[in-house]
Amino acid sequence: MELQTISQVSKHFSISTRTLRYYEQIGLITPTKKEDSAYRAYDAEAITRLRQIIVLRKLRIPLKQIAEVLQSEEARVAIEAFERNLADIEDEITALSTIRSVIKAFVEYLNLGGAKFALPDDASLLEVVDSLTVSKINFKEEKSMEDLNKANENLNKLADKDVRIVYLPPMTVAAAYASGEGCEGKAGDMISQFVNDSGLLRIKPDARSFGFDCSKEAVVLGEPSHVYEVWVSIPADMEVPAPLVKRTFDGGVYAAHVLRAWDFEDWRLLREWVNASDKYENDWNSPRWTSLETVAGQGFEETLNFFHFIQKGSKMEDLQLDLLFPIKEKA
Repeated sequence: MELQTISQVSKHFSISTRTLRYYEQIGLITPTKKEDSAYRAYDAEAITRLRQIIVLRKLRIPLKQIAEVLQSEEARVAIEAFERNLADIEDEITALSTIRSVIKAFVEYLNLGGAKFALPDDASLLEVVDSLTVSKINFKEEKSMEDLNKANENLNKLADKDVRIVYLPPMTVAAAYASGEGCEGKAGDMISQFVNDSGLLRIKPDARSFGFDCSKEAVVLGEPSHVYEVWVSIPADMEVPAPLVKRTFDGGVYAAHVLRAWDFEDWRLLREWVNASDKYENDWNSPRWTSLETVAGQGFEETLNFFHFIQKGSKMEDLQLDLLFPIKEKA
């Protein structure tokens, strides 16, 4: 099998290049280097390992447990990891079964009560409902990767509780942009260096940082960014050294969702939530700033707790992202 580039692997498995680099950083996969090239490449062993990781993630196995399973040759380690997850699943199945029984009881009660709506004032029944905690729905078994993907898609749909509505105020930002492989990391490194060199966090400890794909062509989920821009908010009168540029952001309303486990599929799920909303509508095509150098990106990936991230050395393992999708209220 020929070595595959990070772009080829990203496209084939529909996962972002940032996810692949994150898996590398935490030791889940190990790329090789092509001869006469500095770019990452993946051999058959790395591809097999990545496929295993994807299957285990779809089965809701946490990355920490996946690392334990794949880094050990002992079946005991995998059995212990799977049994921990089975225990959680059994608890959730029990909770769902209880919910089903309670809802059936409600239906029966309402059928007996006529047209007027009223829930039974039964303290013991309400106690049962109050004790329920269901964080996610699981499934027992799937027979194919296609079925697994379909089940995973259905279970991952965002509920209203998964999305926050936030307002970003107008702000002045220093912007860095880069293109080509690893452009997200390159632009991020430029901003981190600027923050450290300027002592920005001493002047503005509440600084916020945002990144976004600003490719001219349509961005396809799973394909790497061609051009990526990163911002950090600064005082309006602060000077910005080249190659960084200064931008003025007009502000706006966004649907926000915390990125889960470096699964950038969450962008698609957030878009679907916006498109299905009866209160908000998609405002992706309305730029909220002017850029002479790059295409104005529409959705942001905000670094959560930016002060902490910089203080910890801007390491990817400390990076948490909030996905921000531009919206506006429906008329």
